[in-house]
Amino acid sequence: MWLPLVSSRGCCSSLAKVTAGWQIRKLPQGLGHRSFTASAAQPTPSFGLLFDIDGVIVRGKKPIPGAAEAFQKLVGRDGRMTVPVVFVTNAGNCVRQTRATELSRVLGVEVLPEQVILSHSPLLMLEQFHDKCVLMSGQGPVAEIAKDQGFRNVVTINDLRMAYPLLDMVDHNRRPKNPTPVIQNFPAIEAVILLGEPVRWETSLQLILDVLLSNGRPTAWLPQVPYPHIPVLACNMDLLWMAEAKNPRFGHGTFLVCLETLYHKLTGQELRYEALIGKPSRVTYSFAQHLILEQARKRGWNAPIRTLYAIGDNPMADIYGANLYNRFLKSNQGRSEDGLPQSCRSILVCTGVYNNQGEVPSDTRESVTQTVFHGHRDFRLDPTLVEASHIVKDVEHAVNLVLKEEGWVSESEGTEKIKTPSE
Repeated sequence: MWLPLVSSRGCCSSLAKVTAGWQIRKLPQGLGHRSFTASAAQPTPSFGLLFDIDGVIVRGKKPIPGAAEAFQKLVGRDGRMTVPVVFVTNAGNCVRQTRATELSRVLGVEVLPEQVILSHSPLLMLEQFHDKCVLMSGQGPVAEIAKDQGFRNVVTINDLRMAYPLLDMVDHNRRPKNPTPVIQNFPAIEAVILLGEPVRWETSLQLILDVLLSNGRPTAWLPQVPYPHIPVLACNMDLLWMAEAKNPRFGHGTFLVCLETLYHKLTGQELRYEALIGKPSRVTYSFAQHLILEQARKRGWNAPIRTLYAIGDNPMADIYGANLYNRFLKSNQGRSEDGLPQSCRSILVCTGVYNNQGEVPSDTRESVTQTVFHGHRDFRLDPTLVEASHIVKDVEHAVNLVLKEEGWVSESEGTEKIKTPSE
């Protein structure tokens, strides 16, 4: 099965080059290594669950009410999940193990690293960049994240700032009093990877543009701006995300808007992406599907996974991406790619970016499709892609809905009636 990236703009035709040779069967070493054994008494699930995290399970560090209770319905008497589950988040400021540990604590169930997909997780597949000298922008343990994704020659924004001390001039208090000489043998940057929103936007914007305008050598003054520029790969396109504040906060998508606007203003050209990764890109959902199928296989669940349920709070990322992937699944039914699910159904909760004070709207189409399009510029506006299959109050109601749709009775409830979202 191929893993194409998704973009609707002609300027991103280079994406086809990135995906050439990607095969879902080629999983990097270290993923899916955990051994599972099936319980003979367990029924065999024919569906899988994809959960967003921020705005669905937590708000910042605080769990959303009902989240832990929802997952108890997915856990068997042996303490393990009875259906395949993957957590798909556009956050990217940590490694998978850290996020899995946090989720295990919040939910009271064991979450394994191979059940977590961060915005940058599909970078594991881009082996053609792993030996290049790449500039990585973001926050958190950037060097550790890069190593975890297979990169071996990484330069951080701070590394670049220290090597070229005269470049970061916006903040007068950070200007070097006695600047050190430029490092003459500093390697040329061959690609730029944007993991997530940085802390000091002015520094990252300045230095990334310096790299793009100089063909990877920030002190070089070229008579003509190189175009196309060196490859740029971006993870996480969310304009907004939900933390503890009542209103959504700026996400990495907002930073990308700034970078794209400045590049166009300076050059008259359009910033081009070699790859866009994270929701709503199809590659992320293909990756999630693969991990769902791997869980089912290792647990001995031999029934085909027919339906994926994607639960999220952001119409422009979670719902758009799930619906886009559903189109792909529908268009490929009956073709050579055996083992694909038949559908991916989107479920929108009211506890995050999309927030209707916890009340499910009476007219779901009006509530969602009349929203201003917050998606990335390289994804076309299509009102049908932001229409959720279902809108529910919260993640507990989402799980109840799925269990009812599938006729699935959780082991924790035994033979009790499954509550519907309206109850």
